Amino acid sequence: MSTFFALLFWLAAAVITLGLAFKIRQYWVTPAPLKIPTTPAPTTRGGVVIRMIEEVVVFKSLFKSNKWIWIFGWVFHFSLLLVLLRHLRYFQEQPWLMVNIIQPFGKYAAFGMVFGLVGLLVRRIVVDRVRYISAPSDFLMLIMLIFIGISGLVMQYVVHPDITSVKQFFLAWMELSIAELPISTPLVVHLLLVALLMIVFPFSKLLHAPGIFFSPTRNQVDNPREKRHLSAWAAKLETDNKG
Repeated sequence: MSTFFALLFWLAAAVITLGLAFKIRQYWVTPAPLKIPTTPAPTTRGGVVIRMIEEVVVFKSLFKSNKWIWIFGWVFHFSLLLVLLRHLRYFQEQPWLMVNIIQPFGKYAAFGMVFGLVGLLVRRIVVDRVRYISAPSDFLMLIMLIFIGISGLVMQYVVHPDITSVKQFFLAWMELSIAELPISTPLVVHLLLVALLMIVFPFSKLLHAPGIFFSPTRNQVDNPREKRHLSAWAAKLETDNKG
């Protein structure tokens, strides 16, 4: 089992790294031929930076459109951030000070993570217009994340695996070697789902995480009268025609 999980996570790490690199490059080189920022939009580049921070940190546009969805979405994402920061200790011989400080908060963040996910899942089921546009993968992603959170809570409060051995396994894994992994049902479920999530991440709607930074409705300056907007390919075509 230790060998299986080591190989599985090497595969998952390769897929998510290469997949994200490919998609981000694709987002980067895709032209934006139109000036289409969602109004009211900032008229300066500094304003765009502030707008992106507001969107990423507090989900400002979602807050304006629907307070209930905002509560579930923000609680989930903030709790997930705390959980991920807490898990950094498994990949560091001497955890950073920030990682140590976050431990007591991250310990309970899984409750917020599951709460937010259940709210988002219920929304997809009971709201007609949302259910209509939901694909099976949307439900599967939410269910997968819920079970990741629940299995983590089970390990935290019911079945306690050998955390030291788990850490030694991943420290060895990062050095491309295999250490003994303590096996328990909740840990196996947790690791399998995490690895599966890593593998499907670059091919799913979860790409909204990096994708928001490349959204022209959010990252464009609203100055169509002051400055003519030309994508790179249009500018090259215009130059060639003039030549």
